[in-house]
Amino acid sequence: MSVASTHAILNLDDVGFTYSHDREFINHLSFSLEEGEFIGLLGANGSGKSTILKLASGILTPSAGLITLWNKPLQSFKNKDRAKLLCYLPQLLDIQVPFRVRDLAGMGFYPYDILPVTTIEDALETVGLRDKSDYLITNLSGGEKRRTFIAMTLLQGAGILLLDEPLANLDIKYQIEIFRLLNHLREEKGISIIMALHDINIALQFEKVIVLKEGRILGLGSPENVLTEAMFKEAFDLEMAVQRDISGKAYVSYENNFFKENHR
Repeated sequence: MSVASTHAILNLDDVGFTYSHDREFINHLSFSLEEGEFIGLLGANGSGKSTILKLASGILTPSAGLITLWNKPLQSFKNKDRAKLLCYLPQLLDIQVPFRVRDLAGMGFYPYDILPVTTIEDALETVGLRDKSDYLITNLSGGEKRRTFIAMTLLQGAGILLLDEPLANLDIKYQIEIFRLLNHLREEKGISIIMALHDINIALQFEKVIVLKEGRILGLGSPENVLTEAMFKEAFDLEMAVQRDISGKAYVSYENNFFKENHR
């Protein structure tokens, strides 16, 4: 994957955040998202992935530091104006209300008084659901539900997607489909993406990864440079080996941990 440009459009500068007055949860966190980048956000449960995405989306306000969107303070944007520039999708997308696919996707138009050129049919065609536009969302598979929400973000028109575990609880087929779709959107539409995930082997497919632990960045850069055995041990407290197949493609092996006694 290649970066479309080197212009930072979302910047977190020395950001801190606390859920209580006792301890700062996010500590002196700094990184930027550039145009056309696809960044993987990694870390154990409780490392701060979801909190960072909520801060970057404006849902949470930092207690320290500054977040800027297109060189303007993020909190200075009105909600609808911000929604036209970035979109946050939470991890839990369990919709029980029987919306039709086209109606749920169409909710992406909410920031606009005058509708953009892209139609619901265009968005559903892009995510491969045009033939299911009249289906009830409750009758779709997990992967199809995620693609419906991605169609909604396309109609929202945001150039930045902040995705919290979009591959969670999906079969590997649907994980690959969603990843391919997101990369297609990045390449064809120039959309920039930060995606939280757990799967280390999928993380190897990104051009840049950020590894977190207890609200701070342990490593930032290309997977080849960041995802080392020492980093896995520090971030996840597991022995993981970076190996290569006969074609030279890297993958991570951690099966030895299943039968290793935990001596602490």
